[in-house]
This record gives sequence, C-alpha cells and structure tokens, in this order.
Amino acid sequence: MAISELQVGLIGAGGVVVVGIFAFNKWQERKHRKQMDALASVEPLGNDSPGRSSSDRLEPVIGADAPVRAQPSAQDVRDASARRVSPALPLEVDERADWGVRIEAIKPVVAGRLCQAATEQLDGIAKPLRWFGFSDSDNRWDAIDVHSAASYHWVCVALQLVDRRGPATDADMTRLAAGLQRLCDNFMAIPSLPAKGDALDQAAELDRLCAGVDIQIGVNVVARDHAFAGSKLRGLAEAAGLELLGDGCFHARNELGVTQFVLSNLEPVLFEADAMRTLTTQGVTLTLDVPRVADGVRVFERMMSFAQQLADGLNGAVVDDNRSPFGDKAVGLIRAQIDQYQGQMVEQGIAPGSSLALRLFS
Repeated sequence: MAISELQVGLIGAGGVVVVGIFAFNKWQERKHRKQMDALASVEPLGNDSPGRSSSDRLEPVIGADAPVRAQPSAQDVRDASARRVSPALPLEVDERADWGVRIEAIKPVVAGRLCQAATEQLDGIAKPLRWFGFSDSDNRWDAIDVHSAASYHWVCVALQLVDRRGPATDADMTRLAAGLQRLCDNFMAIPSLPAKGDALDQAAELDRLCAGVDIQIGVNVVARDHAFAGSKLRGLAEAAGLELLGDGCFHARNELGVTQFVLSNLEPVLFEADAMRTLTTQGVTLTLDVPRVADGVRVFERMMSFAQQLADGLNGAVVDDNRSPFGDKAVGLIRAQIDQYQGQMVEQGIAPGSSLALRLFS
C-alpha cells in the first residue's frame, strides 16, 4: 500500500518529537544524577561497626537457598561518581580573583552560539566575564567568544571579583546566577555554582589588599619661557620609542606591548597626530602606574631619564605637582616607595605587571 506525503510527514514529525523527548529525559536524568551524587557523598549515620557501613547491611531472606544481593557501599557510590568528575578550572582562572562557574551540557554546544546568547542573558553585570570551553581531545581549556565555532560538553565562565571600581557585589553575583540558569535552560545544560558568600568575602579582602598598593607616580615637565611646540614634542617622544595611541597619550611600551609609562598633555587637550603640528602647550605629565609594571624602579628611572631629555630639548623644567623641582632626595624617596609597594604585592602573590595585576588594576 502506498504511503501518502501526509503520512510521511507525520512519521518524520513523530521522529523529531521522540528525539526531543529522549534528549530532554537525558538532561533531566543528568540533573537527578548530580543530586544523587551529592547525597551519596554524605556519610551514613548510625554506623557503629568500624568494618561495615550501614549500606553493607544484609537484608533478611526467606529460605536458606535464597540469593543474597550485596548493596553498594557509600564508597562504591563515591568511586563511581569520581569517574564523572568535571575538569578543574582553567589555569587562567584565579580562585581568589574570579568566581568560576562550570557548565555541563547534555549535548555539545557551539561556543559562539552560547556566548552570543549569554550577552543577552547576562547584560548589566558590572564586572568583566571570561569564557572557556574544555576540549576533550586536547584535554585543555580554550578561550572562547562569540566567534568560536567549536563545540564543547564543558564550559566555564569566570566573573572577575575585583577591579579599580571595587569588589563584586551580591547583586552582580545574583544577576549572574539567574542569567546562567536561564541560559542553561535554553541549552539543556547544568551550571555548578560555587558558594557565593565565600566569594564575596574574599573579594572584599582582595580589594583591601589592592587598595593598599594602588599608587601612580606623576612627573611634570613645564615650559620656562616659551610654550612647547607640538611637532618638536612629538619628535622627541617618538625618538625615545613612545607611540601615540587612541587615548590621546604617548605610550612607552615593552617588548610585549604592555605600557610602562605614558606622556600626556598637562593642559586639558588630548594629543592627536593631525593636530601636533599646530599644537602648543605649557607642559606635559609623565605617569607610571606602579602595580601594572614589572621592575617598577627600573621603569621609574627610565621615565625620569626621558623627562630630563624633554626638559633639555624643550627648554623646560622637571617638577612635581607642586611645581617644586625634583631633587635627588625626592627621587630616592620615590624609588623606596615603589620598591616597598611592589614588594607587598609579591608577598600577596600578585606579581607586579603580571596578567593578574593588569586585570585587578584596570
């Protein structure tokens, strides 16, 4: 008997429904399995015998030949659960500075689609978020974004707990938790949220540590008789290796492209490449952001040497914020302060100029 197109369509639709129900049931099964694993990790109560747990108890049976079924012990359950342990957090995630949330998907999810959906669900969170996907084949975490095409069973999102605006708040973490739950419901995934209270406490403590070492050193070069010509100022800056960037400042950068110090206009006008020929100014400021550079004393000495070059080349003077000349005593005091503050950072496990320091002091 011939099958009509309508019957073929109904059969196909039925197959899609069955597959969808199967996937949904597997997702629910995994959620319940996680709950059972968590319960299994609790030691049974009333275990008076050191050699046997309550789960090893033999049930009474009728008849001498009746088979006895041994019940799995709590340790057996834990061992089985251990074989399904999620991967450790990415190395880029610092548990002091980040709230890392692992997400397990019942089926591999395309990283770019997940990140794109996250921008909608997680809008309004004040602190930076970073995303990673765990590659089963390479056994490593990959940084992912909206352009990533690979698919992953495990994904991690890390909320940065501290920056120069202060520590993350309860509202930030609550908004993230709620947004992740909505996101995971759409992708049939399960988020594993760490304790929020502990993270808030450590964020407050880390913020206090950062506030205690967060200093910047500023040096001014001011005109003596005539204003500085912008074209000559630019020539001296570029000859010393500084580069004019989009923020309107000249940057002295290291071989990795990390800014060591900046040269800005003392007057409220940004430097622009096209305007430097006609620009004049009564002074410039050189600024060193101490937590964001490695070997701060060496960078400070390089900055002071460049400041003197500017003063000599532009007929200016090197002064502090009070327009007092920089003497050897002031320079020595600043060297000692930089060494002291960067030493405190090292003691707290935050290397000056490291990727962690650049994130915390941003």
